[in-house]
Amino acid sequence: MTELRPGLHRIEAPLGERFVALYLLVGREAALLVDTGIRESVTDVLLPYLKRTGIDRHSIRWAVNTHCDFDHTGGNGALRAAVPDVQIVAHRLDTALTEDLQLLIDERYGEFRDSDGFDDPPETTAYLRSVSDLVPVDNVVAGTEVFDLGDRVVRLLHVPGHSPGHLAVYDESNRALLIGDATLGSGVLTARGEPAFPPTYRDVDPYLASLRAFRDLDVDLLLTAHYPVYRGAAVARFLTESEDYTAHIDRVISAELAGRTTPATTLELVRAAGSALGAWSSAATDYAVFPVTGNLERMERAGLVSQDRQDGRRRWRWLGTQ
Repeated sequence: MTELRPGLHRIEAPLGERFVALYLLVGREAALLVDTGIRESVTDVLLPYLKRTGIDRHSIRWAVNTHCDFDHTGGNGALRAAVPDVQIVAHRLDTALTEDLQLLIDERYGEFRDSDGFDDPPETTAYLRSVSDLVPVDNVVAGTEVFDLGDRVVRLLHVPGHSPGHLAVYDESNRALLIGDATLGSGVLTARGEPAFPPTYRDVDPYLASLRAFRDLDVDLLLTAHYPVYRGAAVARFLTESEDYTAHIDRVISAELAGRTTPATTLELVRAAGSALGAWSSAATDYAVFPVTGNLERMERAGLVSQDRQDGRRRWRWLGTQ
């Protein structure tokens, strides 16, 4: 937990074997919080940090949820309780899932339950229920808005790929870009820097477009939710790593499908590829269903693969180079 640059604070909170980083942008007249983590991120980490550093919690006028995932919105209720006048901000495409935990579980985490036979284990669902307090969103945005902190302005960017309504915050005066989970490298990390699970982007073309948008900005400080601070040349390296991983999935899945004589489900492809996708446990590798599906859908649009349904399960067939 530290002030990285004037009025720009990084606050790391525990999240199992990982961490989630919240960011507080403090200006002369107002402060803006980026993400709220889970309930305990606010009660056990953020509020004590504010007290220790002498920052008035009531100066937090806005709390921007970069996207709808529980570890970025689960602290919304605790923040509202501590700062009743705070405005919760979310993109219009993520708002419904930011406000409704059951909808989040069913539509985001349960997206592949029927079509591909993949779902979170019950203990994971129970955990996210236990640490999430969602509240109504006050400010539904499009990702072009500007917030005036008094001594500087910061602006929102719409950067989809990980989720349809993903937001980033651009603090131009600090040459800093706060991106949440908009870019995910070649794997999400533990707090010790070890691979935890695959990069769970979902829609490849928007994801790559967001990476290009980041490159076009003059930033030398890239701030994510679950990775170290990237400065200077490390910013470009991380963006390139993220882009390269999407091409890696294309190669791995194309080879796997081309070698088959019968169609395969998404989960069969993921498990057959196994360690070729990354150095995770078999249970963690299953979460590659998110990016692999995105790549397969793009390959289908390019005429490289086709899909059909058998017994309710989606199956993919290689068509070859067109």
